[in-house]
Formats: sequence, C-alpha cells, structure tokens
Amino acid sequence: MKEPEIIVLEDGGAMAVRAAEEIVHLSGEAICTHGQFSLCLTGGNTPAPIYELIATRFHLSVDWNAVQLFWGDERCVPPDDPASNYGMAQRTMLSKLSLGSDQVHRMRGEDPPEVGAQAYSELLREQFGLEQGEAPRFDLILLGLGNNVHIASLFPGQPALHEKTRLVLPVEVDAEPSRRLTLTLPVINQAARVMFMVAGEGKAQAVKAALQGPRDPERFPAQLVAPAHGEVMWVLDKAAARLLG
Repeated sequence: MKEPEIIVLEDGGAMAVRAAEEIVHLSGEAICTHGQFSLCLTGGNTPAPIYELIATRFHLSVDWNAVQLFWGDERCVPPDDPASNYGMAQRTMLSKLSLGSDQVHRMRGEDPPEVGAQAYSELLREQFGLEQGEAPRFDLILLGLGNNVHIASLFPGQPALHEKTRLVLPVEVDAEPSRRLTLTLPVINQAARVMFMVAGEGKAQAVKAALQGPRDPERFPAQLVAPAHGEVMWVLDKAAARLLG
C-alpha cells in the first residue's frame, strides 16, 4: 500500500465539498474503466452534508445508472429509525435521486443480527460473483472515524478486529445502539480506494492516533486499514488535522 494521501481543508464546509468532488471524480474513473461504480457508504454526522452535495450540486456529474450502493455498517434498527445509517443516506441523498431498487443494497438492521450478517454476506457474494474465500473489491469505501479511533462498527478490543474469512459480522459495541452489523477488515482492505472523511476539533486526537500514534491497532482500529492493492485518502478539515505534525 502507498502512503495515505492527506488533504486538509479550511473548514467543515470546504471539507464536504472536496470529499464530494473526490467521490464524483472516482465514480467517473471507475465507470470509464469497467462500466460500474461500487460505492460503500458510511454513517454518522460527517457524511450527511457530503451526501447532500452529491445529490444536489454534483448530481449531474455522476452517471447514476452505473452506480451500485452498499453500506459498511448498520445499526440493528429499522430503516426508518433515526439511528439507521441507511435512513440517513435516504434522507440526504437517495430520496433526491432516481435509483432502481437493484442499485441500493442496504443492510437489514431490523433482522436478527446473525441473519442480517449472513444475508448481506450472501448479497455481496452474488453482486460481486465471489467464490468461497474471496472478498469483494469495492471501487470506493467511505469511512468516518470515531473518537475512539473505530471504523465502521469495528471498535477497540473487539474480536471482530481479527476476523480473517467472514465478510460481515454481527457485533456488540460500547455505543448506542449497541447491536450492529459491520463489514470486516478483509473486505475493507480489498478495496481499490478507501476515503476517510473527518471534521471537527473533537476528532483531532483520533486522527493523530490513527495516522501518527504508536502502532497499537487493538486500541486504534483505524490503523488496520491498509489495502494491499489499493489507496487510502484522508479528507480532513483544519480542526481535525490540528495535531498532525
């Protein structure tokens, strides 16, 4: 893996615009290369304005017929629950676009966690034509960063950090809602590109730990994001980047 590319913008608004521009650019690159853009979305507060920009200011810059949308993790709640990652994407982006149901592949947070994890693993195998033991290669996986340096729903100290074969796991985390589904690191590290999107002074310590802290992935799971044949980009605002040397 190459060294991560780190892009620092003046503030959260500028960061959101740059992140949206990068996603749009990568969509065009992927569609030109192999006729489709497989994008794995993330939840949390930071992506919401980015998704809104993609669906409004930049919507004509994307060939939406060639986009396939997936999720990196989901809370075990119904899709209309305020905590749902799918629900956030639906409100900010999907409701503004004309996408077919065969283009939007949500994790079913309302199902029993083991059932939801197994179903999403099977969906990925079908969508990507995977053989047993293979992981999907997303064109782009979007990630936020938790204050405790977690990614997706892979939290510090979890056994899930050591998963080698399964694609999707049910997990219990030290946050609400505690029951969640998450992609595993073999999937994240198979991506062509991973983009972290982080804003705000409250994330500065986490950014520092992930990028320049002591090597301790049990404490800092974001350190485990290292695609062997892919690239990693961090899009930050100055507040989130303020502790970087």
